[in-house]
Amino acid sequence: MRRILISLAWALAVVWTTAHAALDPALVKPLGGDDADARVEAVIKLGALGSPEAFAILNALNEEKLYTTPEGRVLVVEDDKATDPLTGEKLDLPEGTDAITVNNRLRRELESALAGLRLFANDVKVRLKAAQEVQQNAGAAQLPMLEKALGAEKDQRVRDVLDMAVAAINLKSDDATKRKQAVERLADTTNASIRPVLAAMIEPKPDGTFVEPDEGVRTAVVETLARIDRHLLVIEWAGNLYYGLSLASVLLLAALGLAITFGLMGIINMAHGELLMVGAYSTYVVQLAFRRWFPAEIDWYVVAAVPTAFIITAAVGMLLERTVIRWLYGRPLETLLATWGISLGLMQTVRTIFGAQNVEVANPSWMSGGVTVLGGLVLTYNRMVIIGFAVFVVIIVWALLNKTRLGLFVRAVTQNRRMADCVGVPTGRVDMLTFGLGSGIAGLGGVALSQLGNVGPDLGQSYIVDSFMVVVLGGVGQLAGTVIAAIGLGEMNKFLEPYAGAVLAKIAILVLIVLFIQKRPQGLFALKGRSAD
Repeated sequence: MRRILISLAWALAVVWTTAHAALDPALVKPLGGDDADARVEAVIKLGALGSPEAFAILNALNEEKLYTTPEGRVLVVEDDKATDPLTGEKLDLPEGTDAITVNNRLRRELESALAGLRLFANDVKVRLKAAQEVQQNAGAAQLPMLEKALGAEKDQRVRDVLDMAVAAINLKSDDATKRKQAVERLADTTNASIRPVLAAMIEPKPDGTFVEPDEGVRTAVVETLARIDRHLLVIEWAGNLYYGLSLASVLLLAALGLAITFGLMGIINMAHGELLMVGAYSTYVVQLAFRRWFPAEIDWYVVAAVPTAFIITAAVGMLLERTVIRWLYGRPLETLLATWGISLGLMQTVRTIFGAQNVEVANPSWMSGGVTVLGGLVLTYNRMVIIGFAVFVVIIVWALLNKTRLGLFVRAVTQNRRMADCVGVPTGRVDMLTFGLGSGIAGLGGVALSQLGNVGPDLGQSYIVDSFMVVVLGGVGQLAGTVIAAIGLGEMNKFLEPYAGAVLAKIAILVLIVLFIQKRPQGLFALKGRSAD
């Protein structure tokens, strides 16, 4: 037994010594010298090894824990204790030991080398991030390490990135065959930054020759550029569709309540945008309450803000209807001026309570970040949640208007107010509840807006005109028309903006709506009933 234990201890000692002596001292020694070029070259060579020992030394240098003795010996120093990174020997800190200075040039090479060494980490996410970093700054010195990592990598996402990095390096090879193979491999890349590199290869020189001398390589470059351009066009269109749908969701939440109140009572409510603002500030207050009293549950403040914002804005809407708007039915000009004054009053009230500066409403953790599709399009979680939330609100409103007694009364008053009054429908209460419903939905729109940007007193002013455009285009009082108009305007806006700019895109949409209304004044869907005549 004793012999077995001695043999085992000897084997462990051999393994330990071998592991720590795997690095050539000649690679490490230049790190402690005065030659800046030699230090940079040493970092590049160590990074290309792809070994844990090289990573330990470079990481110590990056953290400014690598020192050199007067004799040129390199040590890792931590808590006044020195360790020889080549042998693992522990020793007291020698006199005259100085820290190795890391300048900007060396820092850049260090970051690149460390990113390359992380390609061998156990965590797939770490390897993927490292591969993406290396792809941005890969050089010929890192080619052996990349090929080594590519041979050992099993995750397809990481393999794709590494493959593109190797191809980008081989573009500078002296061998035309390797350059052509690299160009063909890059045809499937989703990294747009490689396009200028490829385009430069087929640029003519003043003497009539090309940067890329081989005609076969130039032909492959042209084909690859065409494929990259097609892929980028797909990403651009998919991004416009997604962000247009996101904008449409916000417009829908902003205009849905306006469509109900405008369709039922014919009220031009210029304070509707400020009801959005009230909903957004209600979300801000709920966030503050959770931070103070329920900090452990802060990620769920948005869930609590939804009913809170609805109740508060619905109450504000019903109060406005009972105190001001009910006396102005049938007098559109006075109603417009009165609601405009109410909007100014609401904005000033918010400024008095919360201040004139914007306030921040943070996304909960489950709404932060996003998912990357098509290799370059990021679908953010907050916009995905808002799209789903808008669909949920539309379903609830449709069910409320078509499957409940209140909805029956609302449709009856919308189609023929006098007849509904004659058969016993309490039109005054229906007006109040409907105005409250429309205001509450505006509050839900404010909750959604608070997750896309900062909240300020002027928040509603940015959406009131767009809301009216959605209502007019979709057809007054028509839920389906409002949904279709919101989606159409949101998508048109996002597709026009890249070509015309934000301002001209708005003007173009407004002109199109005016022309459409000239041909079809009732909007996409006409209101049914005798009151529509």
